Amino acid sequence: MSRFYKLSGSGNDFLALAEPAQPPGPETIRAWCRRGVSLGGDGLFLLRRAEGGVVMEYFNSDGYLADLCLNGTRCAAQLAFHLGWAEGSVRLRTGAGEVFARRVDESRVAVELPVPAEPPQEMTVEAGGALWTGYQLLVGVPHFVVLWASGLETVPVRELGALLRRHPAFGPPGTNVNFVRFPSQDRMEIRTYERGVEDETLSCGSGVLAGSAVGIFLGRARFPLHVTTQGGFELEVTDLPGWRWSLAGDARVVAEGELLAGALASPAPPPWAAAGAPLA
Repeated sequence: MSRFYKLSGSGNDFLALAEPAQPPGPETIRAWCRRGVSLGGDGLFLLRRAEGGVVMEYFNSDGYLADLCLNGTRCAAQLAFHLGWAEGSVRLRTGAGEVFARRVDESRVAVELPVPAEPPQEMTVEAGGALWTGYQLLVGVPHFVVLWASGLETVPVRELGALLRRHPAFGPPGTNVNFVRFPSQDRMEIRTYERGVEDETLSCGSGVLAGSAVGIFLGRARFPLHVTTQGGFELEVTDLPGWRWSLAGDARVVAEGELLAGALASPAPPPWAAAGAPLA
């Protein structure tokens, strides 16, 4: 049995283990994160107390480590507050470096981190028989941002996102794919296909910062920027002194309990199901 916490950050949902005796392996993480079959989640993080703050290890639902998940980091800070490991603010060590987090209120957390080191790079790739122009940049993890002129309800996120995510132009690691729209300079709408989840997620914190960076770069956005995610929550990106940005919004501990042996069930998908597709 493993004691777990379930958290949600603007629709990005996670399983968390606090100071586990040993980390679960990739197959266990994949089983636990499989929706409908087990508890389900976009990923899992491990949280441990450390000198001057906490250490966070983040795994996507495919079972493999990722350097950064900003919504996961905001949820990790909320869990540290919930457990009494910190009060009001905390420093988290992640695979992409140290992140400072502060509690906005009972259900919202803000993280602060440096402005992306490199400006967005415009590039055009072919996918699905069409050319797609977007902007590549690194926000802890790689992102490709595509501006979408019409309403985001018209975006074929699963189909097009899957093609772009593994496009050879992004090399073996691939990329996260974000489709964004700026209805006004102080508002952004976003949908994301996440690498490692291999599906659309209801929110993506690093994707929100990537989209914001593209909007600022192109003069389409200004701070503070209010961002609507697929989960229906609003995140806010603000500019801070010292070339830093803040990402603030929903982050909640929604459940805790014991993961039992039944959570490890992992049947193979039937032959008519797409490889890796969630059973939803």
